Amino acid sequence: MKESISWIFEATIKPGSIDQLKAMIVEMADRTEETEAGTLRYEWMISDDNSSAQVHERYRDSAAALTHLDSFNENYAERLMMLVDPTGMTVFGYPSEALKKELSGVAPVYMHKAGGFVRDLE
Repeated sequence: MKESISWIFEATIKPGSIDQLKAMIVEMADRTEETEAGTLRYEWMISDDNSSAQVHERYRDSAAALTHLDSFNENYAERLMMLVDPTGMTVFGYPSEALKKELSGVAPVYMHKAGGFVRDLE
């Protein structure tokens, strides 16, 4: 059975980078929505004081997450790291070994479902 994979990536925003980051977020979100059908959620959150950010991502499965990471690494990773400093990542679900290997550079914490439910808003 395929299971969705999600994560929250956290970063501090480098001083003077907020406007560039906001423009880049629009660019990344638009491209992701247009080209990656397996991406179910891709939302950036920025703190009130513009000092930190989180990106909340959800993928249909590990293969879809890997597709996203390939595109991100090719098109955005280097530019994004000029604007933010990563501070943490939490991965939810049961990622494939290939996905774990791809994420290993950010040393994520892996969390597995223990119970509960999800209710759609619609």
